[in-house]
Order: sequence, then structure tokens, then C-alpha cells
Amino acid sequence: MPWKDHYTTSDEIGIRDADIQWPNGVQMPLGVTVNLNPAATGKGITAKDLAYPTWHFALNEGLDQFLTLFADLGIRATFATPALVADAYPDVIDRVLAGGHEIAAQGLIGEDPAIHRDGGEGAAIERATEILTAATGARPKGWYALSHPDDRAATGCATDATIGLLRDQGYAYFGNGLADDAPYYWVSDADRSEGLLTLPYYYHFDDTFFLMFPREGTGLERPAALLRNWRAEVAAQYRRGRYMNLCVSPARSGWGHRFENLAAMLRDTMALPGVWAATGAEIADHWAKAHPIEQTLRLTPSIWQDYPDSLS
Repeated sequence: MPWKDHYTTSDEIGIRDADIQWPNGVQMPLGVTVNLNPAATGKGITAKDLAYPTWHFALNEGLDQFLTLFADLGIRATFATPALVADAYPDVIDRVLAGGHEIAAQGLIGEDPAIHRDGGEGAAIERATEILTAATGARPKGWYALSHPDDRAATGCATDATIGLLRDQGYAYFGNGLADDAPYYWVSDADRSEGLLTLPYYYHFDDTFFLMFPREGTGLERPAALLRNWRAEVAAQYRRGRYMNLCVSPARSGWGHRFENLAAMLRDTMALPGVWAATGAEIADHWAKAHPIEQTLRLTPSIWQDYPDSLS
């Protein structure tokens, strides 16, 4: 599809299965994203969010369950973490890093970047990066903008400026894009053919929307549907050799039958030959080398013309 401002985010040219290059022996990468954002709304983390019993469970028993399972199965996960969480819970960060996992950014206070005005988004990204670098000892490579339980849509929260700002500030990848089911380049400047490597995400595989959605006490729990989605997608992506991502939170998937579902699915997936359960940074680094933007991004001039009364 030809490029159109404010309509497309990629060049809309999906890579063919046979053209995808993974490391030798890899049939399918598995990207496990752990959402460490307790914010219920796009305004970001509040004192009420931090006081919820489920959040305290998430950082203790829930996290224990996740880290033990990942270690048993040889999974290296990516923990999408607001800067506030990294700063407030250094013991959590230490435990995650000790397990060989990645700490990626998820905002300054887990907010929707649309709340920032007059250049505030760039300043918030810069400050979040500084805090996460101090907390982890390394500059974060990935940035996530996951949906909140009370968001109007389940598509994540990025503004028109987000990708360009992340690229300018040295980020290697954006972690939740919906334009493809293989990594692709999210266009930040069509005229210059500039973009940022983006890893696929889809809300059908995110526990936010199946376990007490829209929020605890008012939502419906549908763990069987979530498990069915996970298993169906693993089968399809493994057969095609593309990419599988799931997004889970220890506050939702860390206990009871929910954890049993997650554990069973991951055990079955990791038993398949050629599954590479790597961090977002590792997968992005490989893709950027195997499929560099200069050889991959193919933007065609727009065939659309807007008029004063256009609705586009």
C-alpha cells in the first residue's frame, strides 16, 4: 500500500515466509513480554494503583512464579517497565536482571504519551531513559507503549511523534506494533525513509484483555479463550516460521489456574524444535542485521489526494 501520513505506519509490504532469516536452527522466535505497569488509565501510575493487593502479589509471589518458570524453560523475557517502577522497586529490577532478562522502557510513569503537551513527550522519554539507565546500569534498548485496562482501544498508546522521538534518542526498537506479524520498520519520516524497528504485538495474546477486564471487580475472566488464542497462534507461527509474542502480567497470570495455563502453554511451546525464546533486544538486533532498513523499507508515493472536505 502506498504511504499515507496518519494512516499507515509501515510500508505495508509484508515479508514472505521464505525470505525471513532467523539464526541457524531457529524455526520461530518466542517473545515473552512481561508488563510491569500497574497503571489503570493513561494518566499513569497513581498511589491507588500501587496500593492494590494484586500489585503487591505481582511483585512477590507472581514474580517468583514467572522467574522460576522462565529459568526452568530457558526463556529470556522482556520486562516492559515504567521508570517509576524501576526507581521504586530496585530489588525487583535486580531479580529480573539476575535471571538474564531485559528491562525495557514503558514510559515515565506508565502513561499514555498523548497526555504530554508542548514538547513534553520528548522530555518524558529522556527522563525515563535516565532513570532506567541508573536503575539497571545500562541504557534501555526497547520502548513499549502498552494499553491500559481503561483505554478506549486495545491498540497501544503511541502518538504521531513517538517513533521519531525514540529513534532520535537512540532506541533500537519499539515493542508493540500491530502492522505485521513479523518485525518491521515503523516509519517516522517518510520523506527520508526513516523508521524504527518494531516487534509485533496483538491484543488477542495479551492477558490484560482476558483476565478481569476492564478492571478487577467489574470485568469478566476468560482464561480458556486466552489459552486457545495462544495455542492457535503458536501453531500457525511455528508452521510458517514467523514470530510469536505474548504479553502477560504477574498481577494477572501469576496465580492459580491462570498461571497453570501459562506454564502449560510455554512448556509445550519450548518442547518444539527450534524455538528461540529471546529478549526483544536480541530479536531486534538479529532482525536489524539480517533485514536492515536500507534493504527492507520500500515506500511508494501516495496515490491519495486530500481535499478540504476529506475525512481522511
